[in-house]
Amino acid sequence: MTTRRKRARGPGRPKADSAGDLRSELLETSRELLKEGGPNALSMREVARRAGCTHQAPYHYFEDRETILATLVAEGFDELAQRLRAANDLAESDGVRSALLASGHAYVDFALSQPGVFRVMFRPDVCNPARFPLLLQAGGQAYTELKRLTGIVHGADASPAQSTILWAHVHGLACLLVDGPLAMQVDSKPAREAHLLEVAERFANLILPARIATDSRRTRTRIRGTSKSATDADP
Repeated sequence: MTTRRKRARGPGRPKADSAGDLRSELLETSRELLKEGGPNALSMREVARRAGCTHQAPYHYFEDRETILATLVAEGFDELAQRLRAANDLAESDGVRSALLASGHAYVDFALSQPGVFRVMFRPDVCNPARFPLLLQAGGQAYTELKRLTGIVHGADASPAQSTILWAHVHGLACLLVDGPLAMQVDSKPAREAHLLEVAERFANLILPARIATDSRRTRTRIRGTSKSATDADP
């Protein structure tokens, strides 16, 4: 019978760093800690304990807890930008309304899938962009997709104010669902999906010109009365 010899490890190295990607595991552990208790729950020692490695192992990948936070936030903005980009791309094939609805769904779905990261993405007091330039770059990509959506919806009339309106709508909705009263009012996935769809449809009716708002070839609408235009419909 042969015995397997344990590989010697230096001080501060993980217990079994060859068994997997420890850096990714540390980030996933940190993401769970943020979800459970917010940024105050995240410490290098607790991350190491949860990940099952030595207390010094995380320092081989991250300078400090703020660096972990910056990495998670940057990854969050990258994912959000990808989701928004895919939604905006629908404008060419499925129309403006579909892109608007898909963009709102992408934003809210991201917040619900990563609530811990979402809570700190827009808090410079928790993660300072001045120290981590990658945050400005990643956040800028997401904002570029927001401005792109504004152009899709408003065309030549697009303005920073209209971008803010679109952003405030989806961000406020996401916050209400992550930490606000909507989380209790629509506490099942089917109820939440139905509520979000109705809100999105009504918002689209308010924002889009009549000729686009009444186009429901690919979306479900709740406009009262078939003889009324979307701009006359009761929101």
